[in-house]
Amino acid sequence: MRVMLFGIMKDIAAARTLTIEAELPTVGALKKWLMQQYPGMQQLRAVMVAVNKAYAADDTALSPGDEIAIIPPLSGG
Repeated sequence: MRVMLFGIMKDIAAARTLTIEAELPTVGALKKWLMQQYPGMQQLRAVMVAVNKAYAADDTALSPGDEIAIIPPLSGG
């Protein structure tokens, strides 16, 4: 699956996109895998995940061809 990273996430992973070959059945499993691979992600208070351009809950199923976006917390004024 292709994972696009935004904001601080692309800094933590030192990449804008990742291609993940691991079999990850759900969004929750993907988040856990990312935290293991990139421990800096554990410091973020919340991370949103979009699957095929729609926000997804942790129990959303993933398929190998899915396009995934990892969206870190945003701040603004």
